Amino acid sequence: MKPRIFVTRRWPAAVEARLSEHFDTVLNTGDKPLDASEFRAALASYDAVLPTVTDTLSSAAMDVPKLRTKILANYGVGYSHIDAKTAASHNIMVTNTPDVLSQCTADLAMTLMLMVARRAGEGAREIHDNAWSGWRPTHLVGTKVSGKTLGIIGYGRIGQEMAKRAHHGFGMKIIVQNRSSVAADVLAQCNATQVNSINDLMPLCDFVSLHCPGGAANRHMIRTEQLELMKPDAFLINTARGEIINEHDLAQALWFETIGGAALDVFDGEPNISSKLRGCDNLVMLPHLGSATRETREAMGFRVLDNLIDFFSGLPPRDRVL
Repeated sequence: MKPRIFVTRRWPAAVEARLSEHFDTVLNTGDKPLDASEFRAALASYDAVLPTVTDTLSSAAMDVPKLRTKILANYGVGYSHIDAKTAASHNIMVTNTPDVLSQCTADLAMTLMLMVARRAGEGAREIHDNAWSGWRPTHLVGTKVSGKTLGIIGYGRIGQEMAKRAHHGFGMKIIVQNRSSVAADVLAQCNATQVNSINDLMPLCDFVSLHCPGGAANRHMIRTEQLELMKPDAFLINTARGEIINEHDLAQALWFETIGGAALDVFDGEPNISSKLRGCDNLVMLPHLGSATRETREAMGFRVLDNLIDFFSGLPPRDRVL
């Protein structure tokens, strides 16, 4: 008998078809977020549950007396939405999908950096509102990107891909902050310099891009203290996790123009976005599109499939994280 699995949101059709070939697969055809009670029902009914990074698998959502699920095969790199202690207490394995989304997420981080520097979001809104009065020398004057200094917080796969694009494509100087020492040969690929702390990095950079993990340890890691260390014309970019930034503090910095601007692809509590952020002209916002290319979203799904095949074959999945 095939293992019974539940997919919490709709995935690319090619991936869903392959999952159905290997497993007794049930899809969330309505593609609506599940609440805690629906997750409890799924964990009691399926051998595997396949969540995404926007699902919330809290302790309450996993409070199931007769739990059937043995693996949470996560669709995405981050897994801070899964209560690790509760999963461990139930002997539930957790896997993720690293590597395959690094390039496309770095592409989007570059897109955001260019958009906020060149005020592209403001320009697009002006066109859509039929408010453009024509070219003039002082209209929407932005900031040059080439040759500037980029600070990267979190120098894993995505951070390194971002550095390659910025350094080799735009001639940017790269400064890195990472929780562990980065190998000299890795830094040398982009002539990067590592500093000890975020507070050391902030005053040195024209742009700061976040590529570190989320979760409780890094919640509100960027707040007023760090924002006040930035140059008054510097920009903050986040394609990592929304909870890393204290959004109230960021909104204050944007409203009072103590920094040049920000560009966000992720939000704390998304899809609900603070009204204070929505009102900032010097902020570019995208709806969590970091990995949103056909190639990447399919590759993520096939990586989940590989992890499931290994698990149900009695082999250790290569992407086990918990």
